[in-house]
Amino acid sequence: MENILGDRMFVDVPGSRTHELPPLLVRANQVRRLDKVMNMATSIVNDEEMVADLGQVALPEEEIDRRRMDLALNLVDQYMALLARWNWGDSILEWIRQCETTFDTRLELRNLLKNEVWPHAGRSSFVQLLADKSVAPEDVQLEKAVGLRLTFRQPPPISCFSNQFLFFLNQSVASSAWEAWVSLTPNPIAALPPERFTFQIVRM
Repeated sequence: MENILGDRMFVDVPGSRTHELPPLLVRANQVRRLDKVMNMATSIVNDEEMVADLGQVALPEEEIDRRRMDLALNLVDQYMALLARWNWGDSILEWIRQCETTFDTRLELRNLLKNEVWPHAGRSSFVQLLADKSVAPEDVQLEKAVGLRLTFRQPPPISCFSNQFLFFLNQSVASSAWEAWVSLTPNPIAALPPERFTFQIVRM
């Protein structure tokens, strides 16, 4: 059985009880040496010649250095934002694994993730559940956070990235990874009714 609300389809959770899911443990960025990150960002600015043309302009050397510093700081900001998204994605995937274990241990939830049930929930249904429960971390889109974690098993150092990736490409790469991951679950994927589930968010 399914419930349809507008253009959305929800699985029918047996009974009327509200199910408590494991807490979502969100880890903070862990950068031991911010000065080292800054040095690497400065190397990217210099190696990729982001200010190559400024040497031909009648600008004081101090101004050119200031612009290099501004670009390096901007790269660090982009990298720290990428780390925040990766940490959210990593935390969400671990939470999904814990939720799947919880579903397996409860008779009324056990069959909801099986493909032979129509419609069924999938792993992406848990991400939709977060959105339906108004989990909206600042400057972090849940789908892209998961996609970024799917792309990188560990958060790479800033030296692994080009300035183009940090400025422009990481969003599209994360979106493609998310879409490929969702497509692994056969349709139709139904949402989990948010009023039937509760959980806590713990920032670590």
